[in-house]
Amino acid sequence: MAVSTNRNSGVDVQGALGEFWKKNSQNILPPILGILGFLLVWQFLSSTGIIKLPGPISVWTEERTRILLMYPFMNSKTYGVGLFWQTLASLERVAKGYTLAAIVGIGMGVLVGTNPFLNKALDPIFQFLRMVAPLAWVPIALAALQQNEPAALFVIFVTSVWPILINTTEGVRQIPDDYNNVAKVLQLSRKEYYLNILFPSALPYIFTGLRIAIGLAWLAIIAAEIVMSGITGIGFFIWNAYQQNYISEILLAVVYIGAVGLMLDRLMAFLQYKIAPPQGK
Repeated sequence: MAVSTNRNSGVDVQGALGEFWKKNSQNILPPILGILGFLLVWQFLSSTGIIKLPGPISVWTEERTRILLMYPFMNSKTYGVGLFWQTLASLERVAKGYTLAAIVGIGMGVLVGTNPFLNKALDPIFQFLRMVAPLAWVPIALAALQQNEPAALFVIFVTSVWPILINTTEGVRQIPDDYNNVAKVLQLSRKEYYLNILFPSALPYIFTGLRIAIGLAWLAIIAAEIVMSGITGIGFFIWNAYQQNYISEILLAVVYIGAVGLMLDRLMAFLQYKIAPPQGK
């Protein structure tokens, strides 16, 4: 009986995997083929000398890069700090700066969105400041704060706050007049109005801003760490590898950056789906 049960469970697993593949193969196979095709073209261009960058195979053939790939948690005198710790240091900065940007952006967005005079007065300033590139804020932050760590946090904050603020403001302004009229008829208090009408109505806009901002925050910290010296982080790791001509290490770090950025975006999309799902779902 035990043997029969094990066989049946094995058949069930195979059947479940087969069913899963039938349903999702059209979504899984194209990205895999696209990535493989990109890597093959890159390796061909590198091998023929058309481009001077090392090919993707160099990530494994270069000893230093192979060590970094296999031991992300290391802390070695020879090879330095592993990429996990480098990435974690950058993520900690992003979490601090992004959280502050979310608090300020949502709070200020609600205030500006509910006050037409403030919106007209401040919108040109917001639109102007959001156009400033993250790298342009780095020397300003260093000159003002005199220390790398606070300057890096400021760069993250000032880069990511604008999409949150602007989208929150627009979400508040787009609340239907019928909702506001109902609030007046029912004589809702400010707290009740915010909790029952304003935030539920503006949530899709707020999450759009949060999702855009998390990508900008991740880009900003990489740029800031490349410019700032003497701090642990994936951006500084890239700059240090460039100075020592370890190009394959830069390529490996870029893979980390892209993977983490993708995970952050998908995390925000998941939270948006759970907290503010599309209408009709």
